[in-house]
Amino acid sequence: MNRIKFTSWNVNGLRSVWQKGFANWLESEDADFVALQETKIQEDLITEEFKNRKGYQSFWHSAKRPGYSGVAVFAKKEPLSVQIGLGIDDIDSEGRVLALEYPKFTLINAYFPNSGRDLSRLPYKQYFCKEMAKFCQKIISKGKHVVLCGDYNIAHEEIDLRNPKSNQKNAGFLPEEREWMKGFLSKEFVDPFRRRNPDPGHYTWWSYRPGVRAKNVGWRIDYHCVNQELDEAVTAVGHQPQVMGSDHCPIYLELKLS
Repeated sequence: MNRIKFTSWNVNGLRSVWQKGFANWLESEDADFVALQETKIQEDLITEEFKNRKGYQSFWHSAKRPGYSGVAVFAKKEPLSVQIGLGIDDIDSEGRVLALEYPKFTLINAYFPNSGRDLSRLPYKQYFCKEMAKFCQKIISKGKHVVLCGDYNIAHEEIDLRNPKSNQKNAGFLPEEREWMKGFLSKEFVDPFRRRNPDPGHYTWWSYRPGVRAKNVGWRIDYHCVNQELDEAVTAVGHQPQVMGSDHCPIYLELKLS
């Protein structure tokens, strides 16, 4: 049996988190795949120091807008193919998706849009979610497993944030966003963490306001979701709230595949 470890982290600026010990964390994490969101770096600024980490090759999708969005994957194993974006211009221009294909699974690293404080981007968010679900279904229809990791910018249920009552009308906990997540998880996909951790108090994002993280007033908006058949191969899943450097914490998933 082969053990495979996936780690995902919204770093909220790669250059910023690099100055806070990211390289040491990456080495100690020793994951087979490390997916990053919100790298906030343009392709011409991705130096060799960022690209070439011992034991990894890296793949990048930057936004056209400087200092915005962006995703990256550090992988120990050579993929069969790499897809940058979904093939949809108004999504791909924001640098939100990388898909790495392997013989038994496809890893998708996604940074889902935020609906915005004024909710002006909710239609865009819904559009992205719809297209992402279609993309995942297309892969499954070909007989391949899917690992969809990243910052979904959605707290699925009340247990997934500290103060659900006061956030009913706020981005990330809107009925429309939660309904999409419910539908996504009622079909082919599974949230392995919640299946194995039914207790409250597990979060992946905290406001930078003083004392908020220390009091664990957070949201769980970062996920590894897998198709139902692949869930049987999950041996570990969890969060790393002790890892600092971003307003999000890393999350991990381990599989055993024959």
